Amino acid sequence: MKTREWSEHCGSLVENFQLAQARDDEIDKLRTLLAARGVLFFRDQDLPPAEHLRFARRFGEIVLNKFFMPVPGFPEIAEVRKEADQTTNIGGGWHTDHSYDEAPALGSILVARILPESGGDTLFANMHSASAALPDDLKRRVAKLIAVHSNVHIYGRGGYYQGTDLGNSLKGTDDVGSAKHPVIVRHPATGGEILYVNPAHTTHIEGLDEDESGALLEQLYDHALRPEFQCRFDWQPGSVAIWDNRSTWHFAENDYDGERRLMHRITLGGAPFPSNDGETASNSRA
Repeated sequence: MKTREWSEHCGSLVENFQLAQARDDEIDKLRTLLAARGVLFFRDQDLPPAEHLRFARRFGEIVLNKFFMPVPGFPEIAEVRKEADQTTNIGGGWHTDHSYDEAPALGSILVARILPESGGDTLFANMHSASAALPDDLKRRVAKLIAVHSNVHIYGRGGYYQGTDLGNSLKGTDDVGSAKHPVIVRHPATGGEILYVNPAHTTHIEGLDEDESGALLEQLYDHALRPEFQCRFDWQPGSVAIWDNRSTWHFAENDYDGERRLMHRITLGGAPFPSNDGETASNSRA
């Protein structure tokens, strides 16, 4: 196994390594590297659905996706699909998966199955780095604030996807909800601080009026999306990405109209964030 940084603050490429053949000690190394770098990239993988599932079970607990259609015969694997005649894609905005859950997902393992001739890259942004670079006055301002995260406006009845050409290919419109998390959380593995809000799922900050909440969130988003915190992955046949949902945002480019793109995703279960004193933080339902 060889690794090299994909960008200074975000991502590592793991080379000369097959996920399907990973030893237990190598999986431990991948977990450590994932926590440090936010996202891991792999090329030339031989990972059919059965091996995808087997590796994921070794890496962590699997969470069933409530909204995406499953791969036939593999209910734990979700399809991230865009057909040639569709114009909307899944994940076409900056977001963190499952921030609307009380115990946000640890991460995801995404495998490329069908790719367009060009386009369809995925961008990532590292929220460890974004948090560390917050100006002192802004960090003090948000240190004790609580944000509300929801999926109702995206997957619920009348939500965003129901008004698009993906509406009929998704499910779970009544299985939606919200959760609360501190704006600054501690990563369960590293103990480092993470900026934990995101443009897609964070609806507002508790205790602030709508205008003040919106302005503060936009300020945080502008900071988090500084180019130096980002990296971009160009998918190729056999590519796999494993990302940490707690410490990264991601964005799926939608620049391949008229072509198909199919990815297989397994989501890994997480746990509530620890508080600054080491105890489990309270993430009550909103």
